[in-house]
Amino acid sequence: MSLKSQLAKFTAQSSHFILHDILKRGGTSLPGKLAVAIDPDILSALSADFDLVVVTGTNGKTLTTALTTRILRAGGYTVITNPSGSNMVQGIAGTLLTTKVKPSPNGKKPVAVLEVDEANVLSLSKAIQPKYFVLTNIFRDQMDRYGEIYTTYQKIVDGIQVAPDAKVITNADSPIFARGDFKNGRLYYGFDNVKHDDYQDLKAPNNTDGILSPTDNSVLHYNFITYANLGKYFSVTDDFKRPELNTAVTEVSELTPKFSRFSIDGQPLRIEIGGLYNIYNALAAYAVGKAFDVSPAEMKAAFEENKQIFGRQESLKIGDKDLTILLIKNPVGTNTVIDMMETEKDPFTLITMLNANYADGIDTSWIWDAEFERLHDSKLKAVMTGGERYKDITVRLKMADFTIQETFPKTEEIIQAIEKAPTDKVYLAATYTAMLQVRAVLREKGYIKEEF
Repeated sequence: MSLKSQLAKFTAQSSHFILHDILKRGGTSLPGKLAVAIDPDILSALSADFDLVVVTGTNGKTLTTALTTRILRAGGYTVITNPSGSNMVQGIAGTLLTTKVKPSPNGKKPVAVLEVDEANVLSLSKAIQPKYFVLTNIFRDQMDRYGEIYTTYQKIVDGIQVAPDAKVITNADSPIFARGDFKNGRLYYGFDNVKHDDYQDLKAPNNTDGILSPTDNSVLHYNFITYANLGKYFSVTDDFKRPELNTAVTEVSELTPKFSRFSIDGQPLRIEIGGLYNIYNALAAYAVGKAFDVSPAEMKAAFEENKQIFGRQESLKIGDKDLTILLIKNPVGTNTVIDMMETEKDPFTLITMLNANYADGIDTSWIWDAEFERLHDSKLKAVMTGGERYKDITVRLKMADFTIQETFPKTEEIIQAIEKAPTDKVYLAATYTAMLQVRAVLREKGYIKEEF
């Protein structure tokens, strides 16, 4: 490591010590930013120390990264990761520089499992050649940053192309992933829980993105759809169809807001988080575990570990209220959260908080494509709104014919809002920076003690 790299590493570790151990403020972004400013090539200097697994896509990166990390650790690997979702270059540099790595007891090379922002895949791949890319899905998201879905996907493809030896573990149920001019080996995962006799000839709803065949841009048909544009698709104009799966969900047996039961490759599993969309994240992690030769029994134990995931269905007790924190950031992600809330059997209150900072996406028009109206058929009893753009989300929910019980523009009022909820269960659906602000308030008040 060069003198410049050593100085960058020392600066990152010193600033992290001050932030984390003295000021009791978590985070790796600032230490990484300082390190990259001193040595823009600092990531290259670290490339020999890890096998790198890049997890990217629109939704599900954080949970997929967390579950993959658990699985590899259960398989005997030393793993470092970026659990707070700091997924741009400076945050990733901070993670690699400030995480203490113990040698693997079995001599296996340490693995860095990193959630990577779609627009940063290329710069990271140039610096550290990944061993695997894990692709979750591509949906319309933060259009001010990414543009349309095909533009977003091309950013990922550009990163894959500079790492020709890496394998791509990809969601076969997403037809957009069949596009792209890259020669890397591919491993496919997807759902295969519908019997052949139950196959249908379906089309996705007209306003669904990403349903065009990569061969001739015709509209794809489906034997079944899991949600949005995901499912077992085929073309009626040529022989294009979903690839054969290497890893598959073979059964979905129970969906609740708090856990899901399902089988992968015939192995019964349970994860302590609700929602069909989160089974996809578990499936992606399972596929990575197979690639690293982790046994099914070890992966089952990793899934059933009852540990909270940063900002992803964290469950907290606030007085006599059961609070669940949910991340929303785009129409498809919000609709899958709505799907999950529809499985709630008890009355609940919804608090929706909307910010429009850079990390959220400054364009809030996406809230009009989220299907909040479906919550009229759920156990929802009261609605509150907050966040820096509380007026926008208030208007949206009023137009969905909900009465707003209360609005609170200041995040500091979140605890009082929760306490005023007329139900024991409260779901807090917040955009990314709003979620961070809420967690900061809850940590200050002692409701959150664990640092991620």
